Order: sequence, then C-alpha cells, then structure tokens
Amino acid sequence: MSEAILRKPAVLASAQGGKKPRPDGDRSALARSVIACLCVALIATILFSLAFGASDASVVSVVKSLIAGSDITDNALSVRDRIIIYDIRLPRVILGTLIGASLAVSGAVMQGLFRNPLADPGIVGVSAGAGLGAVSVIVLGGTFLAPVIAIFGLYALPLAAFFGALIFTLILYRVATRRGQTSIATMLLAGIALGAMAAAYIGVLVYVADDKQLRDLTFWGLGSLAGANWVKIAASGPLIALALIISPFLARGLNGLALGEASASHLGIPVQRFKRIAIVTVAAATGASVAVSGGIGFVGVVVPHLLRLVIGPDHRYLLPAAALLGASLLLIADAVSRTIVAPSELPIGIVTAAVGAPFFLWILLRRRGILDL
Repeated sequence: MSEAILRKPAVLASAQGGKKPRPDGDRSALARSVIACLCVALIATILFSLAFGASDASVVSVVKSLIAGSDITDNALSVRDRIIIYDIRLPRVILGTLIGASLAVSGAVMQGLFRNPLADPGIVGVSAGAGLGAVSVIVLGGTFLAPVIAIFGLYALPLAAFFGALIFTLILYRVATRRGQTSIATMLLAGIALGAMAAAYIGVLVYVADDKQLRDLTFWGLGSLAGANWVKIAASGPLIALALIISPFLARGLNGLALGEASASHLGIPVQRFKRIAIVTVAAATGASVAVSGGIGFVGVVVPHLLRLVIGPDHRYLLPAAALLGASLLLIADAVSRTIVAPSELPIGIVTAAVGAPFFLWILLRRRGILDL
C-alpha cells in the first residue's frame, strides 16, 4: 500500500463524512488553494491553445470572439480566423480538456481502487481493451458488424471502446486482487498479458485493413487530437462528461478503501457495489477517450502521483485536482505536438510517453528505495 494513502486520520474522517482533525487542516487549505490555482491555469491554457498556432490570434481577440459567439459580424477576428478557432481549434481544445481530465481521473480512481500508485489505464491494459473495441469497429464496420453499427450510429465507436475497456478492467481486477489486496507484480504482469493479447487481435485486424484504414489506425494508435471535430465531441463527450460527474461521488468510497475493505465495510460503504460503480466509471472514461484520441499514455499515472505529493491522498480534493491538471497538461502536450515539427504534427502520445515513461521509472525506483528523492 502506498505511502500516499496511509494518512489514516484524514482519510478516515473523510470516509465517515466528518471533518478532518486539525493537523490536516493546513493540508485541506493547501488542497483548496491548489485547486483554485489549477482552475486559473486551465482557463489560461485553454485561451493559449485557442490563440496559438500556425495562424496566431491575440488572447483578447479570442476572448471577445468567444463572448460574441458565432456572430460573424463581430470584428474581433477575421472570418478566416473565426473559422480556424470555431471549426478547428475549439473542438480540439474541448476534446483535449475532456480527455485529459478523464484519463487523469481514471488513473486516480484506479489507484484508489487497487490501492496502488502505479495503476493506470494505459499501463495495466485497460486502454488496450478500449483500443481493441475501437479498432474492431473501424476495421469491421463494413462487414458483419454493419447492422449493429447502424443501430448505434456515431455512438458505436465509443460504446465498443467502453465495453472493451470494461471487460479488460474486470479481468485485471479478478486476476490482480486476492482477499482485498492487490499485488503490484501481479497487476503489472496481468497488464502486460492483456496488452499483448489486445495487440495480437489488433494486429490481425490491421493485417486485414485496407490502405486508408491502415493509415488511420497507424496515426490513431500513437494518440492524436488532430481529427477533433464537433461530431466526435457529440459521440464521446457525453460518456466522458458522465464519468467525470460521477467521479467526485466516489471520493468517500475510495478514502474508505484506503483503510482496507473490512474497515470500509464497517464505515457503511457497500464495498462490492462501490467497486462495480468505480470499474464502470473508469471503463466509460477510458473507453470514450481512447475511441476518439487513440493511445495517450502516462497521464493517468503522472498526474495523480504528482498531486498526492502536494495535496495528499484525500480523494475529495485529489479527483477534482486531477481533472484540472490532467486537462491542462494534455492541452500543453497538444500544443507541443502541433508546433515542435511544424508544419507537420507529432502524435500527442509520443509527447506524453516521452515525459511519462521516465517519470514512471522514477516512481518504481523510488518505491524500491533506489532513489531517495
């Protein structure tokens, strides 16, 4: 069990629904301050992302344009810039905000559920399950799956990714958890096995894909927001938003689980029902995100771990802070990905992996006592 969730007085008070003891009052005030700062940072990042690009616009002009809405008679921006912002950048920023928040919150919920700071949808195979579901729809959509896809329409892709993520999450939980305890080694090995299994099936689907599908799958597999549009927001946005709305209500249960399943049950938490709700929430957030953005890794492990070092393990503060920081970091990564090799665009998954992989190794070394930082 990680040191981040062993602060029992604070967690116990939260699980019981009461106020925390005075020694944690400063930590609570700090958490609120951090959340307020993250709100400001996210707003600034959104405005920067809307203004910055191949065709720059001032932040003031962007704000005026957003206030004026789609009224083309407003002269804060030219018609060309207005089209760029409303039809290209705004959908991308909205989708990036939702996906960054959902991946970070999913990581925080998984870490609380497994009581392990290394749990992350991308690392333990949940994203691979979502990817398998999405690729199946992309490649087989014109074959025997056509009648099913016709029923669900534009929601077919996120729903397929959701069920893929849900199945893999359930398998992972059953394999890695024994008597309420999760073995880190078993969890990582199970994640490797699930990822390999998904990769094998995806490989078969890629092999039978046509040239256009192959190009799309290659770029999608590396993670990207380049194809963001209002249709994708309409398809995956509601599922992601629903998961984000549900997540704060999981805080009390996650705080209770930090003390062990028996203690959580004694505190009046319906443990088994809570686990099912948490698993479905993670699957919904991860599946809908992967369906439209592809594989974007390490957001779910880096963001919650950084926040635990600053504001502590109380999920009442950790979950909203993770959503805000995850959204900001993904928008920053997206800005880097579309400018570092301009006029080309680097897949955002490469940027997050380049930063997240060394951080993940640092966490492993720190937990083993090799690094005392």
